[in-house]
Amino acid sequence: MEVPVELSQILINETVDQQIIVLKEKGGQRSFPIVIGMPEILAIDRRLKGYEMPRPLTHDLLASVIEQMGGRVLKIVICDLREHTFYARIHIEQNGRVIEVDSRPSDAIALASGLQVPIFVEDSVFEKLQM
Repeated sequence: MEVPVELSQILINETVDQQIIVLKEKGGQRSFPIVIGMPEILAIDRRLKGYEMPRPLTHDLLASVIEQMGGRVLKIVICDLREHTFYARIHIEQNGRVIEVDSRPSDAIALASGLQVPIFVEDSVFEKLQM
């Protein structure tokens, strides 16, 4: 089962390479951090704030390519947790079919934050986090 979540915190510390985002269950109490890199957290922060760059950066380019190819990002799903690593899938609708693309959660969330698409976490991921 997919649980809707929201990006509840972005913790930027420019003195270290590892940054933290926190996903929180909508209407619930469960939450968890994901450690990501500086470029990804800056992309998420920039896209959430609506800052436009003079030339497209990676996540802007990806969004543009998907759109130009007749696609639309439907949702992001954090689908697995293996050996302390989260996995995600970007769900794209194109020509009446849904394509699932493997992604790092940080890239998927950076893409989603600019497009305002929902983010979900598989219930099994929450279960693994409680172990």
